[in-house]
Order: sequence, then C-alpha cells, then structure tokens
Amino acid sequence: TAAESPTTGKVTRSVEWSLVNRVLSGCAIIVRGQPRGGPPPERQINLSNIRTGAMARRAAQGQPDTKDVPDEPWAFQAREFLRKKLIGKEVCFTVEIKTALGREYGMVYLGKDSTGENIAETLVCEGLATVRREVRGNNPEQARLCDLEDQAKASKKGQWSEGSAAHTIRDMKYTIENPRNFVDSLHQKPINAIIEHVRDGGVVRALLLPDHYLVTVMLSGVKCPTFKREADGTESPEPFAAEAKFFTESRLLQRDVQIILESCPNQVILGTILHPNGNITELLLKEGFARCVDWSMAVYSQGAEKLRAAERSAKERKVRIWKDYVAPTANLDQKDKQFVAKVMQIVNADAMVVKLNSGECKTIHLSSIRPRGLKERFDKDKRFRPLYDIPYMFEAREFLRKKLIGKKVNVTVDYIRAATGPAEGTPVFAERTCATVTIGGINIAEALVSKGLATVIRYRQDDDQRSSHYDELLAAEARAIKNGKGLHSKKEIPIHRVADISGETQKAKQFLPFLQRAGRSEAVVEYVFSGSRLKLYMPKETCLITFLLAGIECPRSSRATPGGMQLAEPFSEEAMLFTKELVLQREVEVEVESMDKAGNFIGWLHIEGVNLSVALVENALSKVHFTAERSAYYKTLQSAEEACRQQKEKIWANYEEKPVEEFVQLTEEKERVENYRPVYVTEITDTLHFYAQDVETGGQLESLMETMRAEIAAQPPVEGSYSARRGDYCLAKFADGEWYRARVERVESPSKVHVFYIDYGNREVVSTTRLATMPPAFSTRTLPAQATEYTFAFIQVPQDDDARADVVDCIVRDIQNSQCLLNVEYSGVACPHVTIQFSDSKDDVGLGLVKEGLVMVDVRKEKHLQKMVSEYLNSQESAKSARLNIWRYGDFRADDADEFGYRR
Repeated sequence: TAAESPTTGKVTRSVEWSLVNRVLSGCAIIVRGQPRGGPPPERQINLSNIRTGAMARRAAQGQPDTKDVPDEPWAFQAREFLRKKLIGKEVCFTVEIKTALGREYGMVYLGKDSTGENIAETLVCEGLATVRREVRGNNPEQARLCDLEDQAKASKKGQWSEGSAAHTIRDMKYTIENPRNFVDSLHQKPINAIIEHVRDGGVVRALLLPDHYLVTVMLSGVKCPTFKREADGTESPEPFAAEAKFFTESRLLQRDVQIILESCPNQVILGTILHPNGNITELLLKEGFARCVDWSMAVYSQGAEKLRAAERSAKERKVRIWKDYVAPTANLDQKDKQFVAKVMQIVNADAMVVKLNSGECKTIHLSSIRPRGLKERFDKDKRFRPLYDIPYMFEAREFLRKKLIGKKVNVTVDYIRAATGPAEGTPVFAERTCATVTIGGINIAEALVSKGLATVIRYRQDDDQRSSHYDELLAAEARAIKNGKGLHSKKEIPIHRVADISGETQKAKQFLPFLQRAGRSEAVVEYVFSGSRLKLYMPKETCLITFLLAGIECPRSSRATPGGMQLAEPFSEEAMLFTKELVLQREVEVEVESMDKAGNFIGWLHIEGVNLSVALVENALSKVHFTAERSAYYKTLQSAEEACRQQKEKIWANYEEKPVEEFVQLTEEKERVENYRPVYVTEITDTLHFYAQDVETGGQLESLMETMRAEIAAQPPVEGSYSARRGDYCLAKFADGEWYRARVERVESPSKVHVFYIDYGNREVVSTTRLATMPPAFSTRTLPAQATEYTFAFIQVPQDDDARADVVDCIVRDIQNSQCLLNVEYSGVACPHVTIQFSDSKDDVGLGLVKEGLVMVDVRKEKHLQKMVSEYLNSQESAKSARLNIWRYGDFRADDADEFGYRR
C-alpha cells in the first residue's frame, strides 16, 4: 500500500538496505552505505505514520530571539530505545514519501529485507510513539499501528503509564563553573557515556551517565587532521580529515563507551575513550589518522609507550598522513644505528666521545636534552669558564664522568641534527649525531634529567627528530621539578671557585712546597696536551695545574713557535692517544717533585697501580730522561727502555747502538752556603724535629688571624655542623679558646679527631664540636701554611728514651717560642737539615748539644761540609774527654753502641 503526502500528495516506494549510523530521535535515523574510496553518503529516514517527543534544542548563538527547547516527555527514552536497537545494525527501509524539501518518510525493518521487525510497530507497542491518526485514506499499515497503540494504552506502557518521564540533559559548558574541579573529582575513573557527536577524528561530544552531563572531550596524546573554518564561513578539510572523522564516527558514534577524563587545561577536557573492541586513540595512530602530541601525552593514563609504538607502526608502513614520511635515520646502516662503544671523554653535560670497535672515535650527543644556560658560554668575559660558571654544568659533567668514563655503553642513534649557522644571534654548530645511551639498562639522559642536571628540549609538533624515549624524559623532568632537584631547586646555586694556576709562576711557587709534602695527591685529568703534558684538577685544593711527567722524554706534538710552525715528532700522536685512553678524565694519583720556570709541575702520575711514565716507555712511545736517575723508578724505566730497544719498536725502530766512549767527569767543588734567616721556633717534637715560622711573613699571619677571629666572632659556627674528613683543612679551637687553621690527620670518631695546626706545628685530638669549615678567604691559597718542619744537621738523635728526653728538654728550654737564625745545610728524606743559631750570641745550637755530650755527630761526606763536620767532631772529642752525659762511661761505640741506643 502507498501513503499520500500531506504536502505534495505524491506517493513513492522503493526498497533499500543500509547501516544505521545515528539515531536523531525516536522517529528519525541516519543511514549510510558501504564506503568506497572515502566516507559514504548519508541519508535521513523518518518513520511514517508515527510521532515521538522532540529532542532538546539549544538556542542559536547570535540570535537573541531564540530560546532553549527542553526534551519533550519520553523523547529521550524513545531515542535511547531506538539507538540500542539499531546503531551499527543493517536495516531495510522503504521510502514512501519524499517532500519538496528532500525529507524522506518510510518504513524501517531490522535486517536485509522487509520480513524483519517493523521498527515503527515496535515503538508503538512499547508506548514510546503515538500514531498519526489524522492521516486520511485506507491504509492497512496505519490501521495496524492504531490497534497496537490501543493495546499499549490498555497495558499502560511507556508514555501511557502513570509514572513521570522527566529527563534533563545538562550541557557542562553552561552548567559547570569550574570544569577542572569537575574532572579532578572523578579521579580518572572510567565513566559510562554515550558519544553524541564526532566533530573530527580526535574531538567528540559525549553524554556522561548517569548524570547526563554533555561534555566535549579531546583525545589525550594525539591530534587528528581537522576541518579549518575559512573567513567566509566555509570549512576546508586538512588531508585525511574526513577519513579520520569517519573512522571515529563509524566506531563510536552513539555507542556505549567508557571515558576516562584525565585533565582540563585551559577549559579543554582531555580524555581517553575505551570501547569493548579497543582504544580508539591507539587505533587512530596505528591506521595513520593521527599523530602523537607532547603537550597532552603527559596526562595519557593508559601508557604513552603504547601510543608511540602505534605511531611508529604507521610510520614504518607509511600509511595515510605518513605516506611521505622519511625516518631520521633512514640513510644509516643498521650497524650505524645501534652499536656498543667505549666512552673515552665527557665533552659536555650532554655530549661524549666514544670509541667504536673499529678503533674510530665519534662524538655522540644525548638526544632531546640540554644543559642549563648554554647561551652563557658566549659571554664576553674572557675569564668565563662554562664548566665551572654555568650552574650545575660541573655536577652534570661529574655525574657522566663517574658513571661512564672507560665503560662500554649501548648507543641507539635517534637522529642526525644538521649543521646550523652562522646567522645573526645563532651560533655555528657542526652536524651532530644524537642518540640514546644506556648502560646496565639505565638511560643516561633520563638519569641526568631526573637529577635536575639537564632539561628536556621542547619541539615543534612536526619535528620528528627527537629521542626514542622522549616521554620518559618528560616524565623524569616532571619528577625533578616536583621534587625540586638540581636546576629546579629553590636553594642557592652551588658556586665552584676553581683557581687555574697553569702558567702562573708565582702562584705555582707558593703551591709547590705543599704538593711536595703531601706525597701522593688525588687528581682528575681534565685535558691531555701531549703524551707527557696534562692538565689536572685537584679536588681537595680546588685548583687546575699543568703537569709534566717526570723521568721521560716524550715525542713532541706540532706547535707554533716564534720561528713558525714546528712539525710533530714521529709517534707524538700515538703517544697522546695512548695517554688519553689510559688517563683522560680518570681519577689518578700524582707525586709532585719540582716545577719548571714556566710554572708547570713535574712529577709522577699513577692510575690503578700503573705509572704512566713507565707505561709510555714500555710501549716504546717515550725515552728515559737522565733526570730519572735519582728517582725510585729508574731501574724499572731503564729495563723497560732496554727491552723496547732490543725489539726496535716504534720510536726505537731506527735505533743503532753507539760505541761507549770513556770520559772523565769533572766536577767542581761546591762551597757551603751561609744564608741565615730569622725564624720563630713554635714546636719541638720527641724525635728532635722542630717547626718554625719565617719572621718575614709573621705580620701576614697575625693580620689573617685577627680578621679570621673577628669574622668568627660576628658569625659563630654551629657546633657539630662540620663533618671531618682526613686531609681536609678546617678551623680548630685550641685549649686557649682561640681558633686556628688546622688539617685533619685522622678521624677515630666524632669525639676523637686528630688535627695538625698548620701555622704552629703542634698536634691535638679534639671533638668535632671544636671544628669548623675554613672560609675560602683564609685558606692556604691566601696564605700558605706557616709552620715548616726541620731537623738538626750533623747530629745523630739518641735512640735511648731517657737520653733523647734529655736532649729534647734542653732544646725546648733554649729555643722554643723564641726567635733564632736558621740556615739549610742539606736536604733529607722527610725535611731539610739545618743549623740554627741563637739570635743574640750567634752560637750554634746543635754544636752546643755536641759540646755538652748530649748527642753524637752524624758524619757527612760532602766536601763542602767538611769544615763544619771537623768542628763538630772536635767538639765531640772534647765532650768525650770530659766524660759528659752520654760519654760518662767512655767511648761505647766500639762494642755496645746498639745496647745504648746509638748507631755509628
């Protein structure tokens, strides 16, 4: 049968089937055909002969005369009934009437033919629709609908029931003042919802259940192609915008889903939509309909690595928006993309030099991170030193050095950053290989960022040159900011006052005695100029020095001289590379013996039990210098050199032995030098050593003490705040209640710390409550330690305790805390041997001890000292004849010297 159009009277009938895409109301649906080369066309079908309640309509923007229209009773229930029954299902429909405006009316059946369930009849049976009885004509279908309506009324179904069907949909845009608080109150828990509209592939309108809030949700972590609105009001789609919208619409529109509302920045609600068949965010990425975005990736609660993996899959397959994609490392071989290498040098807080298995060295930059304040490196101040002056640069470099230097790491190249500059305001950078470096499963860049020692670079959205673990870096930075670590700390920025005394001859001279007395000192090799010339950082002394290896003659590198460029000697490059690989940026120990006229220190360098001078000679990269003859390593150096000479390796390849010529070495006799200077004796030890201050620098010491004590009085140190460590310089409160400079010699416990007063030579055991940190203004760099250790020349100290005590008592009585005259006679193992005179009488104190028979004479064989030795021996004979003190029983040296504690 056919129905007559109330407007045109025209009757049409056709039978078609399609998929239901959307339900507009209880009596209107949108159907679509099968997609062919793009989104399929849609058609709206209105159910003939029935009427349901109208859905709510919001007032049109910009039209003040229009008003909001709420839902009519049972309109929402009818829509929901139809949505659950038809969405995504195949239906068959007959178009009976098509109006002049193009609106189509007909009957809809569930399934592929008209034998299926009649949707209009079902709605009437459920009491969700009324029949249009005003339609005239003999229509059996309308008559059946009228009968069904009468039955629904009798059964009191749906709108014919006695209950209320009040229903309100609240648009959150107009009903919630603070969307962020609303989102936070849900605690990222899944909420049941219905997708009401799809604006584009990544933005939807959703009805939250059961409260019926209508919200606009943007998918977290991704961005889909959109429809741009032009100035004339038309919309122009970006490439694949329509396909992305259809992809989301065909899967979610009017489906029952769950939504996790994750954040609300700038009134934009971000969320993730979960469907029983999967996560639409991941599907969009995998099919190339979306790209990851960093700004919202951080709030994505389902695992950012899943999104990155889905995007990577689409890039590899070059689908849709990635059809022209070229990977940053597409031109690299697999062996150049991933490899294992040994870290040779930390160049900067984000760069290192690694050595490949092939022996080639390569500079690697850590992907997507940047140390703080790199722009400051272009400061006009010539004294500006980035490593020490840029905040946290030194800490970052030290973290990498201690963690990586000399160790093997896994390198995964992420991208090659092209060379930049020069341009105005832009520095010149060479091409850089940026990679993710891991050791033991730890991402070094992530570790740096998590400690607040570097920041993560923010990229343009279309910039694909970034770390393969970019999200982990962002998360690490967020943790560092939250915990206030490193660069993000609110504490004062650490300051590194490092004195560079390289080439500073006067400073080096002041520093030399301290290093000589220190024995082996800890150091870090900062730079290698050549095989035997290095720059060292002394951590305890916080200074930089130039250090030359003693005992060897290493091939010289090329260098500029006043006469022009001097060519490098053979094997100089090999020697430098050998030294670099062995010690560069490693922690070493050095023994300083002397210095040259340019202020460079000369000595021995040890690393893990290896003497670098010996190692260079053993590898035929250096020769032994004649100055090594007086060192303890001479025999080792000589045997190593002889072995290389025999094998004719490297620098000995063209060596030919020369005939030995006999010659007589002529030596000139040296006269004894008398250069008595005034000193003040401050301390005498039980071994007859004593400490003295130079009278010339006494005024400087007094001035320093006055200033130091005034500062301490103004700002007293907190008791117990100082943590003592062996070798550290500090301030110590002596028994007289005054503060003095001291050095920690041993720490037994917090209550027993052995200290040495560096300006007076005495020792004491104190508690840490009597110790404080030494301010830099009063350190040994400002004024070196004033107490110098000496011992008496030409004297043998008695080993017998009582005899030695007598000597010490005599010396203490005569010269302690008094001014004397001192002359250095010869050097000793521990300290210089000197003669000392009373300042008034000019009598020799040591000679007086011999005359009184308190000590024996130590006979020296040097010719220039024979006059003094003769004088001492004559005095000893006089004491022996008079049987004074140790000679009271005669000359005991012939047979029982050991018994009396003396040695000849």
